[in-house]
Amino acid sequence: MIANAIALHGAMGVHRLNHAVLYVRDVEQTKAFYEGVLGFRVVMEMPGAAFFQAPGSNNDHDLGTFQIGSAAAPSDAGRGTVGLYHLAWEVDTLAELQRLAGALRASGALAGASDHGTTKSLYAHDPDGLEFEVVWIIPAALLNADDLAARSTIRPLDLPAEIARFGADELGGVGISTLVAPRSSAAHSVPTT
Repeated sequence: MIANAIALHGAMGVHRLNHAVLYVRDVEQTKAFYEGVLGFRVVMEMPGAAFFQAPGSNNDHDLGTFQIGSAAAPSDAGRGTVGLYHLAWEVDTLAELQRLAGALRASGALAGASDHGTTKSLYAHDPDGLEFEVVWIIPAALLNADDLAARSTIRPLDLPAEIARFGADELGGVGISTLVAPRSSAAHSVPTT
């Protein structure tokens, strides 16, 4: 059925995830975490809602949050219901991944760290227990056969070893979330006669 729909209408031309929206117990507690620990900034808010932009992002907003109150039960997704497992925030360098590991550890939010071969990841929980990932992706030009083979495994992340291999300031990639310089307006102009 899905294959038939794609054949009839074409595949959806998605470039990346633009933003996510979460229900939270307390927007002020959420703001303190996303601003204080992750460095997001509030770009718009209203009573019971806040919208955040990630550092370095050019999105209107990357995360929206809506308060539903302190009586809200924790998410049962993955344990008793279907639902979202986690979001993944991409960082540009291993230095930033290391800095965030320290900030998440200090806040008590860090839940784990994994090496997935082509990606190096931290896992953490926000104040409502919602899981998120912070990931650095090996640039395509630096991938080797071992990295590609390790995609089907989950190993402990040895961040100092990864920094020794790639350098703290190597820009991550595979083209995901990499800004492309805009084309000049001349390239888009229509000749007039």
